[in-house]
Amino acid sequence: MFRPQVMSKVELVVPEHDVVPVTQVLAASGVFQPTPSVHLGSGRLSRSAEDWRRRATTFADLERRILAVMEALEVDEGPPPAEPPQLIEPETAQMDIDRLEWEAGAPVRELEEGRRKLAQLQRYLSQLEPIADLEVDLDTLRNLRYTFVLPGTMPAANLERLQTSLELIPSVLVTLRREDHLATVVLFGAQRDADILNRAARSAYLNPLELPEEYRGTPAEAIAALESDIKRARQYVAECQTTVDYLHEVRVHSLRHLLWRVRASRTLAETIARYGRLRYTYLVAGWVPTSRVNMLRREVKRISDDVLIEVDTPARQEDGHVPVALENPPIVRAFQSLVTNYGHPRYGELDPTPMMALTFPLIFGIMFGDVGHGLLLALLGLLLVSRKVRALRGLSGLGAVVIACGVTAMIFGFLYGSAFGSEEILEPLWIRPLQDVMDILLAAVGIGVGLLNLGMICNLVNAVLTRRWGYLLFDHNGLAGMIFYWSLLGLVAGAFVEGLPIGPIPLAALAAVSGLAVTFSEVLEHLVEGRRPLVEGGLGSYLVQTPIELFEVVISFLSNTLSYVRMGAFAVAHGALSMVVFIVAEIISPAHGVGYWIVVVLGNLFVIGFEGMIVSIQTLRLEYYEFFSKFFSGGGMRYRPLTLVSRGGE
Repeated sequence: MFRPQVMSKVELVVPEHDVVPVTQVLAASGVFQPTPSVHLGSGRLSRSAEDWRRRATTFADLERRILAVMEALEVDEGPPPAEPPQLIEPETAQMDIDRLEWEAGAPVRELEEGRRKLAQLQRYLSQLEPIADLEVDLDTLRNLRYTFVLPGTMPAANLERLQTSLELIPSVLVTLRREDHLATVVLFGAQRDADILNRAARSAYLNPLELPEEYRGTPAEAIAALESDIKRARQYVAECQTTVDYLHEVRVHSLRHLLWRVRASRTLAETIARYGRLRYTYLVAGWVPTSRVNMLRREVKRISDDVLIEVDTPARQEDGHVPVALENPPIVRAFQSLVTNYGHPRYGELDPTPMMALTFPLIFGIMFGDVGHGLLLALLGLLLVSRKVRALRGLSGLGAVVIACGVTAMIFGFLYGSAFGSEEILEPLWIRPLQDVMDILLAAVGIGVGLLNLGMICNLVNAVLTRRWGYLLFDHNGLAGMIFYWSLLGLVAGAFVEGLPIGPIPLAALAAVSGLAVTFSEVLEHLVEGRRPLVEGGLGSYLVQTPIELFEVVISFLSNTLSYVRMGAFAVAHGALSMVVFIVAEIISPAHGVGYWIVVVLGNLFVIGFEGMIVSIQTLRLEYYEFFSKFFSGGGMRYRPLTLVSRGGE
C-alpha cells in the first residue's frame, strides 16, 4: 500500500501470423503497458509498420465519419462494451458507414433546412412586429424615390439626442411604440440626406428593421402571412424530427457497436505499428505488475505456443522509465486522485496516498470543526458515493473524501463544542477557538511541526529505498536537515520556556554542525556516493551560493512552520462566521420567529458551501506546498495498460 506495485519488464517474440490474436490477449488482460520497441531489421513483411499505420489512419477517418452520423442523429457513444469488441476490416466498415450516411443524410439535411427556414421566418416576424400598427404598404416603403425612410428600434433614452442632432436636417422622427427602455421609431427625410441620416441613426444606436422582400401589403397583413408560414414550417420540422428520431431508435445500437469495433481496430493497428520487427516476427515489449506476469503468460500461451516470453526486473537506472501502478484499498483510493493531480510518484519511491488519506481529513477537520456541518458533509459524501443523483455522478470518486472530512469535522466539533455554528448546545471536550485564540494557534503550529517531520521521515525512507546514502545524511530534508530544524525549534522554544531537557549551548552546537552539513550537502553527498567532481560549476561560485542556500533553507523552515498557523486561524474564522449568522438572525427576529430560523438555516448552508470550499483549497495548499515539498516531487510515469475499448479522448 505504501509503495507502487513491483513491475516486471516483459518481452515477447511473436510470429507474424499470431500478432493480432496475441495483441488482443494483451489488451484483454488489462495489465500490459506496451513500450516502443527498437527497430531490429528490415526484412519484408506481409504487413509492414507502414501498412499498419495506413490502416490506423483509415480507421481514424472511418471513426470520424461514424461520430458525425451519431452527432447528426443525436446518438451518444454510450458506455464501453463489457467484452472486447470484434475487430473489423476497413472495407466492411466502409460499406456499413456508407449505408448509414445514405440513410441519415437526406432526413438530417431536410431537418436542418426546415430549421433554417423556420428561424428565418421567425426573424422576419420579429422585424415586422414593432411596426405592426403602421398603415403603410411595405412596397411603398421599399420603393420611395425621393423620401428616406428608416424604421427601427433604439434605446428610449437616445430619442432626444437623435432629435437634437437632426435639428438642422429636414427630417421627422416618429415614435410608434415605447416599451420599457426600448422605442420603435420611423425616421423620415430626403434621399439626398441619406448618408447624414444613417450616420446620425447609428450614433444613436438605432437598429434598422429589415423588411422581407417576399411579403406584400401592410405590416399587419405581412405578419398574418408570416404566422401562417411559420405554422407550416413548424409542422414540417416536426415531421422531419419524427423521421430522425425513428432513425435514432433503430440505429443507436448498430452505430455504437460499429464505433467500438472501428475504434478497437484503430487502437490495435496503432499498437502493432509501434512493435519492433524481425524478418518473420514481431518484438513486443512492455511493463506488467509482477504479480500478474504468470497470468499473462498463461493467456498468451493459450493462444500460441510459438510465442517466446522473457521476463526481467528493471534496473535501478531504469526507474524513471518504469510506469507506476498504485495499489491502495478502496477507502484510501479515493485520495489517489488528489495525489495524482500533483504528480505520480517515481517507481520504487513511497506512495503518498496513505499519508494524504491521514493528513487531509485531519487538517480539514481542524479548520472546519463543527458537529452539524460535519454531519451534513458526511451525508453529502454518502449521496455522492451512492450515485443516485445523475448530475453528481461525475463527483462520485470524491465521495469518500467528503465523508472522511465530514467525520473529522464532527470529531473536532465535539472537541470545540460547536454544532451548527452554536456553542451553546455542546460543552467542548478541549477548547473553544473563539475564546482560546492563542491556544488554538499554538496547537496548529505544533501539529504543523509534526506533519513537517512526518514529511522529512518519508524523505528518509525514499532515500533508503533508492539507496541515495549521501542524500539521506546531508540533504536539507534529510537527517542533517531534521537535526538542524529541531535545533532551531529548541532554541526558539528555549527563549520562551524554561526548563527544557536540552540547554541552549548543546542546541546551538547541534544547529552549527548540522547547519554546516546542510550548507555543504552537495560536496558531502558526492563524497559519500563516490560521484565526481565534488563541486559542479566551480569552487568560487559554489562558495558564494552556499550561504545563500542556507539562508533559503532557514526561511523555508520558518515559512513552512508558520503556514500551519492558518489551521488555527480558520478554526477561529469558522466560529466567528457562524456567530455572525446568529447575530443577523437575532436582528431579523429577536423573538426567534420564522425569520430567525430561516436566517439560521440559510446562514449555515452558506458557511458549509463558502467556507467549506475555502478550507478545502487551503488544505490542498498545505498538503502540496508544505507537506509534499519535503519528500515528494512527482515526475513518475503513469501506468496505462493497453485496452482496445478506450474512449476517443483517452
